[in-house]
Amino acid sequence: MAFQEKRAWIMAVVAIGGCAAYLAVVLGRADGGIPLAEVSYVAPMLWSIGLSIAASIALGIAVAIASPEDADVKDQRDREISRVGEYAGQSLLVVGAVTALALSMAEVGHFWISNTIYLGFALSAILGSIVKIAAYRCGFQSW
Repeated sequence: MAFQEKRAWIMAVVAIGGCAAYLAVVLGRADGGIPLAEVSYVAPMLWSIGLSIAASIALGIAVAIASPEDADVKDQRDREISRVGEYAGQSLLVVGAVTALALSMAEVGHFWISNTIYLGFALSAILGSIVKIAAYRCGFQSW
């Protein structure tokens, strides 16, 4: 497995895990009948983002230490797969940003705007990773 594919797997697992943990905490806080928009979400969101970044870096370093000969190798195919994956992921980031902008203009609560942006980032990372993994696993035709 190519080093860049391993990094894509790490990003996918960390993004899904971080998002699931955040969702569990926020929904757990709303379990007592509190409206979802009134739940304290800022600290769990910041912890989720921070721990996801830290986990991604730590796992990337661990994989690089485990196979140092592959860590610096990145050929043209890897660069093209990375580019296509990033473009695919960024599409959801744009959708999330436009949706958050529309929510802001409609003067919707901060909870919904913040969570829309967070969801856009998370889905961007997940989709980008899935596209990269699929390209490595199923083949990739460069144009």
